Amino acid sequence: MTMFETVLVANRGEIAVRVIRTLRALGVRSVAVFSDADADARHVREADTAVRIGPAPAAESYLSVPRLLEAAELTGAQAVHPGYGFLAENADFARACAEAGLVFIGPPADAISLMGDKIRAKETVRAAGVPVVPGSTGSGLTDAELADAAREIGMPVLLKPSAGGGGKGMRLVRDTAVLADEIAAARREARASFGDDTLLVERWIDRPRHIEIQVLADGHGNVVHLGERECSLQRRHQKIIEEAPSVLLDESTRASMGEAAVQAARSCGYRGAGTVEFIVPGGDPSSYYFMEMNTRLQVEHPVTELVTGLDLVEWQLRVASGEKLAFAQADIALTGHAIEARLCAEDPARGFLPSGGTVLRLREPSGSGVRTDSGLSEGTEVGSLYDPMLSKVIAYGPDRATALRKLRAALAETVTLGVQTNAGFLRRLLAHPAVVAGELDTGLVEREVEGLVPGEVPVEVYEAAAAVRLDALKPSGDGVGDGWTDPFSVPSGWRLGGTPTPPAFDLRVTGLEPVSHVLRGTHTVTTDQVSVSLDGVRHTFHRAADWLGRDGDAWHVRDHDPVAASLTGAGASGVDSLTAPMPGTVTVVKVAVGDEVTAGQSLLVVEAMKMEHVISAPHAGTVAELDVAPGTTVAMDQVLAVIEPHEEVTE
Repeated sequence: MTMFETVLVANRGEIAVRVIRTLRALGVRSVAVFSDADADARHVREADTAVRIGPAPAAESYLSVPRLLEAAELTGAQAVHPGYGFLAENADFARACAEAGLVFIGPPADAISLMGDKIRAKETVRAAGVPVVPGSTGSGLTDAELADAAREIGMPVLLKPSAGGGGKGMRLVRDTAVLADEIAAARREARASFGDDTLLVERWIDRPRHIEIQVLADGHGNVVHLGERECSLQRRHQKIIEEAPSVLLDESTRASMGEAAVQAARSCGYRGAGTVEFIVPGGDPSSYYFMEMNTRLQVEHPVTELVTGLDLVEWQLRVASGEKLAFAQADIALTGHAIEARLCAEDPARGFLPSGGTVLRLREPSGSGVRTDSGLSEGTEVGSLYDPMLSKVIAYGPDRATALRKLRAALAETVTLGVQTNAGFLRRLLAHPAVVAGELDTGLVEREVEGLVPGEVPVEVYEAAAAVRLDALKPSGDGVGDGWTDPFSVPSGWRLGGTPTPPAFDLRVTGLEPVSHVLRGTHTVTTDQVSVSLDGVRHTFHRAADWLGRDGDAWHVRDHDPVAASLTGAGASGVDSLTAPMPGTVTVVKVAVGDEVTAGQSLLVVEAMKMEHVISAPHAGTVAELDVAPGTTVAMDQVLAVIEPHEEVTE
């Protein structure tokens, strides 16, 4: 069979860069596509050629089938690699590619359609002898039918969109009293993420483990599995740490689950790389249940590549070009251990709300046993239109303990100043005793989250920020005494006939109350680093403008002018004002000016990076101001509405 000459990568960010890397290794010409927001993105610069496909909104660019097909025709592409997300599991896109004479590097459209409908998928694999999670049956259930099914199954239950994946729209419901609200919210998220609000309901298995099997099938009837990945470390039903192999499975269970995954793939006529996901009771690994099949490359595919030695993107291309698999099941062995961490634009200190900004300084780990898949470069603008995942850091070692140690060290080396990320949080999670022991379940992160997010800013951060401010006061040019032309103007705190008072600086870390910090240590400041010594301990930080970082954590420390804040009434926008907790778009407005509201009542919904955030009334009162409507784009901390409290609240 002949390999493709030119392949269009219908995606962006780190997965586009990842696919382009393999295309280059195979000598295949790569075509990138980009929206206006990504005109100078890394994947655009690394591809052999690139085509603009529309404005920033995904619906008008990355999700536009006609524009993608036009780009393929313009560049002479013979095949399209969809990556993951966007149109990767869209059967209509796969069919449109075929009709345009393009090879879709993925499974047949019918397989995508079948497995993309979770309800039909469960029925299909059940018929093939694969065990499934107990839940509702039938498609197109109304809200009332879903609620009835949930009551029949018994609380707690999990609401899931029939289309799509990635945890979008999934809701764990433990109380029947909130079923109606949760169903409505799940439908909204499903509609926004997948254009389809069909839901199903399943029994919730307490303290489950999420284990998935990588499968690979060619067009000649050969199907193999490449072992499992443990994906139990999740937050809001989204994976954040993945590893291969799982410490839970023995060889017998691994073989049994692998065969079940192969049967699931055969049941839908699968071709290419895919993943069969199982929910596994931690106390009884042999009692596993099919959840869904992802008909695409997975975010976590690098850990499988590292333990098998196979390039999954390469085999996607080979299978799509008509080649047979060059190995059988008996030829596949899992060697060593690999663990991946997903680096996302989010702020753990603010409840993991999406963040954004410009990458001012970037340092990504590499070296022996460390791999970084990234779409970042310095100057990258991270907005709220696309998925929050920025990169992945993967570590490999001969055993799990080595891989864990390497990944923690790699995350400590990671620097993305200018955009708040979860790198420090992930590093602490990987050091948690339960994680180190391999005692995992999908609820572990939520239970332990408070201990993994620092409760306050270390004093040395303020010391470093104050040192930067002091250094900025130093005049430029030749001078006397460390650059000062006038020794009496040195801000050292020296006083004639008095006790020296060290200089103080009013500082504010984003999202926290301002602090007046008095310099009390020694310091060294450069354009990209700050070192301070406090109580005999030296602390070194990476620096970019007003950002400081170390060990994966970062702080945006700005000047604070208490006089200006008082004059502008910053204090007035307190409990009465509702502000945007993240940059995003207002999707729902439930009130109008003049409406009476109760404390805790849901008033607005802001969406960013495919995540909804409900804005509730801080107290009972009247809507005095409403500055947004559905579709309004808002910045972080922008005032959305003002709730005038009732008199009894004021008293």
